[in-house]
Amino acid sequence: MKKIALVTGANQGLGLALVRLLSRQWGEQGIVYLGARQRERGEEAVVLLQAEGLSPQLAVIDVADDASVQSCADLIRQRHGGIDVLISNAAARISPAIPSAEQVGEFVNTNNHGTVRMLRAFAPLLNKGSRLLVVASDFGRLSNLPVHLHHLFDETTRSLSDIENVMDTYARAVQTGTAQQEGWPEWINIPSKIGQVAALRVLAREMHEQARQRDILLDAVCPGLVDTAASRPWFNNMTEAQSPDQAAEDIIWLATLPKGTSAPYGELVQHKRVLPFR
Repeated sequence: MKKIALVTGANQGLGLALVRLLSRQWGEQGIVYLGARQRERGEEAVVLLQAEGLSPQLAVIDVADDASVQSCADLIRQRHGGIDVLISNAAARISPAIPSAEQVGEFVNTNNHGTVRMLRAFAPLLNKGSRLLVVASDFGRLSNLPVHLHHLFDETTRSLSDIENVMDTYARAVQTGTAQQEGWPEWINIPSKIGQVAALRVLAREMHEQARQRDILLDAVCPGLVDTAASRPWFNNMTEAQSPDQAAEDIIWLATLPKGTSAPYGELVQHKRVLPFR
């Protein structure tokens, strides 16, 4: 039976590189779905990889939309019965030229609620020996927040709905101009990444026993600085940045850890090393 994978946000940048590398590694042994929000761009990306001798399949999925995520999950279930590798990579871009209050709503809906949508829809489809990854960042650690906000992201007591509510409350604080007074970082990417990692850790806690019995790994992953259109506006010096293809290597290593691997589990991993959440 062929292995099944889905990478979201995969028509360009890091997501495209992930599909490329996984398709090369699996060859005829697996089917890799290239997830894209817009069908036309997804089809163009598939054609690009086909020209390289690869055979990804297109999955139209908008993580900002409940129905779209569920429809994609239903498609995977109907066609294959389950999934072996899920890489939740799709993310909205933000610009330093636009006030945060004008961007935070869509940003949180896509990056945070989108992550939770993926976790809820696809966790029930995880096959024995499967790997689920959320692409996040080393900004997604509690050390980047004031201590008085840490409890909001406590994965030992919070639910996925709790994390979503925290992110909605945070977004409203940005929109009303009270976020910095409450102690939130100025850059909206930091709370968003923390919310993503916290959501993954909540699911890992909830699935711990099942995951142990069925050889399932759930992790967040930080690729490091990657030279993409989303990163360039925020960093003046990109000389040390990786190419998307370079960054994909560590992520695919984590996504294809062999059967019987018990760790890392529920962690934030960068360059094959666990980063402390706290």
